[in-house]
Amino acid sequence: MANARSKSIAKHDAKSAPNKKAATDLPGQVVLVLQGGGALGAYQAGVYEALHEANIEPDWIVGTSIGAINGALIAGNAPENRVARLRQFWEMASSSTWSTQYWDALNLGRLIPNLGTVSQGVPGFFSPKSGAWFSSHMPVGVSDAAYYTTDPLRNTLKELVDFERIAKAEMRLTLGAVNVRSGGMRYFDSRDEIVGVDHVMASGALPPAFPAVMIDGEPYWDGGIYSNTPIEVVMNDNPRRDAIIFAAELWQQESLDPDSILEVMGRQKDIQYASQAESHTKRQQEIHHLRHIVRELGKLLPDDVRSRSETRELLSWGCGTLMHVVPLRVPAVKGEDHTKDIDFTPAGVRARWDAGREQTRRVIARAPWNAAIDPAIGIFVHA
Repeated sequence: MANARSKSIAKHDAKSAPNKKAATDLPGQVVLVLQGGGALGAYQAGVYEALHEANIEPDWIVGTSIGAINGALIAGNAPENRVARLRQFWEMASSSTWSTQYWDALNLGRLIPNLGTVSQGVPGFFSPKSGAWFSSHMPVGVSDAAYYTTDPLRNTLKELVDFERIAKAEMRLTLGAVNVRSGGMRYFDSRDEIVGVDHVMASGALPPAFPAVMIDGEPYWDGGIYSNTPIEVVMNDNPRRDAIIFAAELWQQESLDPDSILEVMGRQKDIQYASQAESHTKRQQEIHHLRHIVRELGKLLPDDVRSRSETRELLSWGCGTLMHVVPLRVPAVKGEDHTKDIDFTPAGVRARWDAGREQTRRVIARAPWNAAIDPAIGIFVHA
């Protein structure tokens, strides 16, 4: 399946890999939050590889879109097979014959490879639907109204993911999708229900490219069009637990002023799919700070007041959980533009995979979660 070019994804300097050690001293459950972002998702594979090297395995993965696919590949395999399965998927996706090497010499950059993705699809992921480009006005039903079919992805997932393992919930997996009819977000959680191939497909069903997926008689689209950074799921979880949250983000929250129409298009996409992760986290920080205040106020009450049922109910809103958020943001790749999320070229996939691995290695070595903190804050963001 993998040719010599795609095998280069696996190459890296083994000497720079950290030694494996026990991760029992981490402050709470380990959560990996994976944004959506198409081809940019190779970065998340590199993030996981570095965690795996350090013997840090997630207790819980929350993903949407390509993050749901990567999350299923991780949760649906034994620890010793996870990196190999990720590599198998990304080698397959980048195995087309379209390369930038020749076209860069003609100053055409990624134009030709992108045309290849649009016209031919991505191996093991999606392929064009014949006639869809010429009959976009035809009523065909929500499950068929799309330019591409994702049947190749369904087959790939069945081959690479052990959904029975996910059903055992040894590693919790939560996938976000949006209900087409209600417009509301829904999270499918392996802790509470069976999460199967349809849930992964639904979370990655980005319209109008990909068709909606029916689950329990309801059509679902890619959760990224509603919330592309589902970190609030972790912070709103019940019961709440201490956690260290590795958030693998694929879009640039901040940037310089765009100077051209193409740069404007790229910047608009970044802002849209970054999904205001920073503002969501700040709001959750305020909520958790109030929960800590409620807990501390409860300690000041006399025993007879604190023992009353109505008081206990009010004090139940308080908590003392501590959450460490570690943002891991994909760096820009030279020459990328607003089409970066369809850059499935071997060079693009390799560059982002490598970046995820190296950035995460540096964070693990720095271990910012060990720094002195104010427990009244509740949620700490380690930039």
